[in-house]
Amino acid sequence: MLARNRFILLVLVAAVLAIVSLSVQFLHLMPTTPVGEERGPQAPVKSQGRAQGLAQGRAQGLAQGRAQGLAQGRAQGQAQGRAQGLAQGRAQGQAQGQGKSRKRIIPVPHTDPPELDPVYEAYGYCNTPNHTEQAWEGHSPADYKLLAVQVMIRHGDRYPLYYIPKTKRPTIDCTLSPSRRPSHPLLSAFISHMGQGGRGTWESTLGSVPRLPNHSSCEMGELTQTGVVQHLRNGQLLRQAYRRHKLLPPDWSPRQVWVETTGKSRTLQSGLALLYGLLPDFNWTKLTVRHQWSTLFCGPACDCPARNRYLEEEQRRQYRLRVANGELERTYADMARTLGLPPRQLRAANPIDSLLCHLCHGLPFPCATGGDPGMPGGGCLTLGQFAVIRRQQLEDEADRRRVGLYRRYAVLAAHPYLNRTAGRLERMARASEPGGKARPGGEEAFALSSAHDVTVAPLLSALGLEEARFPRFAARVVFELWKSPGTAPGQRKRQDAGGVKGRKAKGNRDAFLRVLYNGEDVTFQTAFCRSHERYPTQPLCPLGNFLSFVRRDMFSVVNATSYHEACYRRTG
Repeated sequence: MLARNRFILLVLVAAVLAIVSLSVQFLHLMPTTPVGEERGPQAPVKSQGRAQGLAQGRAQGLAQGRAQGLAQGRAQGQAQGRAQGLAQGRAQGQAQGQGKSRKRIIPVPHTDPPELDPVYEAYGYCNTPNHTEQAWEGHSPADYKLLAVQVMIRHGDRYPLYYIPKTKRPTIDCTLSPSRRPSHPLLSAFISHMGQGGRGTWESTLGSVPRLPNHSSCEMGELTQTGVVQHLRNGQLLRQAYRRHKLLPPDWSPRQVWVETTGKSRTLQSGLALLYGLLPDFNWTKLTVRHQWSTLFCGPACDCPARNRYLEEEQRRQYRLRVANGELERTYADMARTLGLPPRQLRAANPIDSLLCHLCHGLPFPCATGGDPGMPGGGCLTLGQFAVIRRQQLEDEADRRRVGLYRRYAVLAAHPYLNRTAGRLERMARASEPGGKARPGGEEAFALSSAHDVTVAPLLSALGLEEARFPRFAARVVFELWKSPGTAPGQRKRQDAGGVKGRKAKGNRDAFLRVLYNGEDVTFQTAFCRSHERYPTQPLCPLGNFLSFVRRDMFSVVNATSYHEACYRRTG
């Protein structure tokens, strides 16, 4: 009697549990999936479905199994319930997981780009020649022919132009030695070949400028061995890029190679190093090195009053930004106190120039060597102080792009050089046309301009390459002129619509331009080709776009239509 009552009680309890379980499931009193913040941010959807299905299946199966098993035997019911619950849970979990996986949400990031580390950026500025560099010069679609290359470079690594008072000057040997690092396989032959430079033709006073750095203790602004090696590498890269295109014939004429430089030894020596890397053991008797009196390479078109006004406005912007930087002011005060100098004297010494030399050559930062007894001092300058000054320079670059004053100056500063480049390229393109004739001795197939940062920076800005980094040591800007194998009539109409019209356009239909900066193709980042539609058969920028830009369009930023109007128009 007692056993029968117990059995009936257990059956009733099991039935109640089964009813409660089914009610919870079908009336949705319990959520089947986590919502909102309860979901794990990294849990896969398929795993969630399996886990939910297994949990529900186990609960349901155990409840049903208990009700049936208590009538047939507790052990058998639990075993069947667990087996049935696991099977149902797996099937349900897989079905839910597969369904959910089709609805994945890809988040759209709305974060600003990470701030550039000023010290890391400074090492890039050094451009130490200790790594393999990939260059994209000489790359073109199949069957395109390379007609001409125009190159502007910044000189290589140099000794500082300024001296920090009350510190020891960095000890660097500016003689060349193939056994000293960094070196180059061509360095020894380059040194020997420069000894024959008297056979070349030198414009103006360039003949008296040394062709090699030659001081065991570097002089201010002198090219270092690192700078020579940087441009030997540049020349070798261009030689490898253009060898298969046969840019220059073995018996090239004096007119086909154009070399120009300022009167500074560092630009002359850098240009010769690159030329030797490109044309090892070149014939001195065919070479004429031309002198550019202005760092802007503006030749007879240097006079431009408006350019000077824009430069003054840009310098005032720089000054306002600099004095508004409290961290920079405190850093200069700390540095001056360390060296025992008045802050104004330290600023005038432009300490970042000397500190960059220490960083690039792996030398410890300068320390105070003693000074006036009445001035406090003692200690060394630090990497943290260097980082503050360098960070302010990067902020200045960003503000310069935002304000736009520098762009106006750059357009007028770079136009004379760009205009001469456009003329050379157009002559070469027209000479390559059927029936076209080159001048006696040929056209300039390779032109090299060896310049400074104050030359290359305006050129980049004038081209519209506002995001380009400030020119590092041995930076290079390359213009490549290409001729396509042919152009379909329908595509010619589109070219004429976007390029130079009339008689001149007919000689440029099959001529295209590439622009590269430090080996990277930036053609479609330039102002004249940024919106150009690349057709499958014409993936390069039409030369006509560049000609229109140089001769008219680039002056739109100063509300003018010509260089003369932009330079001499009265304001106010």
